[in-house]
Amino acid sequence: MKNGLYSIHIQMGDGVKGRASGVIMLCDGRLLGGDSYFWSVGSYTVKDGSWKGDLVTNQHTRYHDPTARPVFAGREVTTGFTGTWRDDCSEVFGTSLVGSRSVSFRATLRRLAD
Repeated sequence: MKNGLYSIHIQMGDGVKGRASGVIMLCDGRLLGGDSYFWSVGSYTVKDGSWKGDLVTNQHTRYHDPTARPVFAGREVTTGFTGTWRDDCSEVFGTSLVGSRSVSFRATLRRLAD
């Protein structure tokens, strides 16, 4: 993975209906990112076309829609992931621990800028 700003698009698994899109900054093993409701910090390592890491996600803004049922629902969530990368794109698979429940996800990243 090259250092830079990436778009990220996440699709939840395990029968959970959820998705998210945002941006993530990768810089020398550190990860910072977020979207309209959540922010994340973490670390990663890269080796031979693959990478792995972990991050912690927190909510910064409450949902205004009373019918919305956010998967993370204001909790601090820990996540581990592994993925592959080529050129300016990556595909990632991981698991987030939401309370006592594990939720899998798939994400795609595309490099936007240095």
